Amino acid sequence: MLLLVGLGNPTPNSQNNRHNIGFKVVDAINQKFGLSKQKPKFKGLLTTGNIGDKKIYVIKPLTFMNSSGICIRELLEYFKIESENVIVFHDDLDVEFGKIKTKFGGSSAGHNGIASIDKFIGKDYSRVRIGIGKPQNKMSVSDFVLNDFNDDEEELLKKITNNIIESLAILIDKKLDLFSSTVNNN
Repeated sequence: MLLLVGLGNPTPNSQNNRHNIGFKVVDAINQKFGLSKQKPKFKGLLTTGNIGDKKIYVIKPLTFMNSSGICIRELLEYFKIESENVIVFHDDLDVEFGKIKTKFGGSSAGHNGIASIDKFIGKDYSRVRIGIGKPQNKMSVSDFVLNDFNDDEEELLKKITNNIIESLAILIDKKLDLFSSTVNNN
């Protein structure tokens, strides 16, 4: 069993924010692979199904970004999923817009959603860091991540999401380096 987590904020006005890129990716995964209808459970929106021969749970925490770990811990405890079988999709300021980096464990690098997950389940899980770039023109980081993607960025975001979906089998097999090189070279 695997748990895919998309990080974001659950308010309607947050839907297209840079901080919600994790929500956008897991929504696309749910749609592409025909997973179950989203149901409110474990303080999140949960879907289930199979991708290949693997049982998959997908959750969008509704606890807001900075408390994402609460939702994830409840789900892991209920389904007896080990943290090593968790893959989190999230925005990353330190990665160039449109690029993806993956890693297992490590620090939160100042990302409050990741810090919350670390606090509640430890650091032994995989992260798919989706680059949103850095703020320009002296915009604060919080304003930047809570700002919507512009039209050009939305187009590139569709391509990134498609690349993730096309390479998802590699990620599910936990071949993180191969996944990163594949999605960044498509």
